[in-house]
Order: sequence, then structure tokens, then C-alpha cells
Amino acid sequence: MTSLPDRIPGARKLGLVIDLDTCVGCHACAVNCKEWNASGHSAPLTDRDAYHEAPDGVWFNRIHSYEAGEGDNCRTVHFPRSCLHCETPACVTVCPTGASYKRAEDGIVLVDASMCIGCKLCSWACPYGAREFDVDQGVMKKCTLCVDRIYNENLPERDRVPACVATCPTHARHFGDLGDPESDVSKLVAARGGFALMPELGYAPVNRYLPPRKPAKTSATPAPKAAPDVAGALLRWIDRALSR
Repeated sequence: MTSLPDRIPGARKLGLVIDLDTCVGCHACAVNCKEWNASGHSAPLTDRDAYHEAPDGVWFNRIHSYEAGEGDNCRTVHFPRSCLHCETPACVTVCPTGASYKRAEDGIVLVDASMCIGCKLCSWACPYGAREFDVDQGVMKKCTLCVDRIYNENLPERDRVPACVATCPTHARHFGDLGDPESDVSKLVAARGGFALMPELGYAPVNRYLPPRKPAKTSATPAPKAAPDVAGALLRWIDRALSR
């Protein structure tokens, strides 16, 4: 089985912060992720019967929508899901060949396709359903945090973020070093009460979710009725009269 690397003091802990309050479930993140990775680090990404009754394929980002609450407190919550790049990922420790591994320098969990034998142990071990088996390639694939993009010095600094972050129209996705308490993402998590997904399992996921904000309370007092627009009515009558 594969061992986890020793933690390097001061090493970055890269991850995503996803705002459930502003995500509108548009799937732009999933589509741009597919577009980038179809020719990137994990290319190709298989698609089968994309326009038929039972489409299947490899998608690193998936968005689930739920109705939460009851009555006046009910709302639709869109929940994006991808690899959480756990600090102690079970998907790595169960891998018999070392194909799944965690990088010590930034905490990103990756798959070396040349070493993967397609046994699927990692997908069974991952409680978050973040692993994607490519049936055409016979290997496991997953979110890479766009490692071939965030370190690409040919791109402008502002573009060195994961494709899902770059394309989000509501800025619901944020990227940065969650190991640095002074980073923008860490401050955002602290300010909004960001939480890890199922921390009780002990895998210490790095990604964080920001909870939906509570809806603003509305006054029970009915709004006063607007005064009749006498002047406007008179002008409209004059206009009709002159138009005859």
C-alpha cells in the first residue's frame, strides 16, 4: 500500500473554498473543468453516448441540487462536489501500486496513470465519491486542482487558478493556501464559518464550504399603498384626446 509523505514545515495546503450561498448550479465549473482537462494533465476524458438516454463519462466536478428546509425557510441549495485533497486520504493509502499519491509540497492528490492498474480500490475507499474511472483508458482519474494550470508560468498570474474557479460567474469558488491563516481563503473561511465535509471520518479534507446565509427577515407590516398618480392620469387623458 502507498504511504503518505511527511509534512514539510511551511508547505502550502492548496484547496478550494466553495460558497453555497452564491452557487446557482449553472454547471459552468463542471463544463470548464471538462474542457481544460480534456487536453491537460489527465487527458483524454472519456465520454460515451453523450446525447443519448444513458450518457456516461469522466467528470471531475459534479453539482447536486437539494431542497433544504421547510415552508418559508425552504431554499434550493446547489452542492458542487469534487476531490477534497484530504490531508490523510484513504484513496492513497489503499493504492497497491503507488499510482495514487499526495504531493508534500502543496498537498495536491494526484494519480499517475502509468502506474494505475484500474483495481478501483481508491474509489471504494473515497467516502466523497470523487474518483472517476475512465473505462476507455482503464485507469482512475480525478480532480488535479488544474496542477498544469496553476503552475504554468506562460499564463498571466491572474489566470493561474483552477479552471472551475476562473469560470464561475457568481464567484462562488475560491482557490488558495488553506494552510496559511493569513491567506485570503483562510480569512474567508474564518469570517463565514466555513466547514469541512464529514470531518468525523478522519480524512481531514482540505476544501471548505461556506454555508448559505440566513434569509433576511421581512417586516410583517404591509407596505403603504402608493398615492394615486393624478398628474400622470391627466397627462395620459390629454395625450389620448390630442391623438384623435
